[in-house]
Amino acid sequence: MRIAVLVKVALDPNLMKVEASGDVSVRQTSMAVAEYDRNAVQVALELRDKLGGGQVVALSASTWGMSTERRKDYEGALREVLAMGADEAHAIMDDSLSGLPLETAGALAALAKSLGGFDIYVTGEGSSDMVSSQVAPMLATILGIPAVTYVKRIDTSGSPGPLKLTRDLEDRLETVGASPPLVMSVTGESSQPKLPTLMQIRRAFSKPLKYHSLPEVGASPLGVRRVAVRALVQKRKNIYIDGSKPDEAASKLLSALAEEGVIRI
Repeated sequence: MRIAVLVKVALDPNLMKVEASGDVSVRQTSMAVAEYDRNAVQVALELRDKLGGGQVVALSASTWGMSTERRKDYEGALREVLAMGADEAHAIMDDSLSGLPLETAGALAALAKSLGGFDIYVTGEGSSDMVSSQVAPMLATILGIPAVTYVKRIDTSGSPGPLKLTRDLEDRLETVGASPPLVMSVTGESSQPKLPTLMQIRRAFSKPLKYHSLPEVGASPLGVRRVAVRALVQKRKNIYIDGSKPDEAASKLLSALAEEGVIRI
């Protein structure tokens, strides 16, 4: 069983640098493995073990047009994934990649094909910087295989038959059967990523980490560029409720929440 796990080296939203103009300073913001992609890595590792072995390969593509100047960030993040237990890692490094979902999906599909293809592709439900949740279904479409999104639980007891995948939808849980090849995106509740041990970290430096260019894998950029990235400004209502009289304060709070449409009374 060959399992690919898609890993994005994303801007760290907890350390976002914002200019006075409201533009995000992409070049001053730290980069790290996207949070949901850590879940994806753990799911891929557990699948490998439950399905009787095989190989877990991390696939990545540079974003934000900074593959050259932030190469150390990419290497550090991918070595972390190798330390978690992935067998090898491959990354497309090209300054022309803007990180738009369709462009990223196309590049990753080309990379996967150049490596011989995979049985299962595991992704996070969305990256921590863009959260578009579009790469998984786009990748599946390009590869011509099914996609199952927002997977919360995976039941492999019926193997070698279809996997039973439980999807976490907005209003219900849905269980579907799916057989490889397929693409699945997993939620933050799908697994509990494990911290690598010191020995695993040391071994990660002996595992293959290979960089590729777009021409090498037979792909090309879409020819688009990102003009600006702006931080979302939240304006507070600044509603003050005097708490000296609890009953009166509770009544005012309920009225305020009802007025905002948060509750119905």
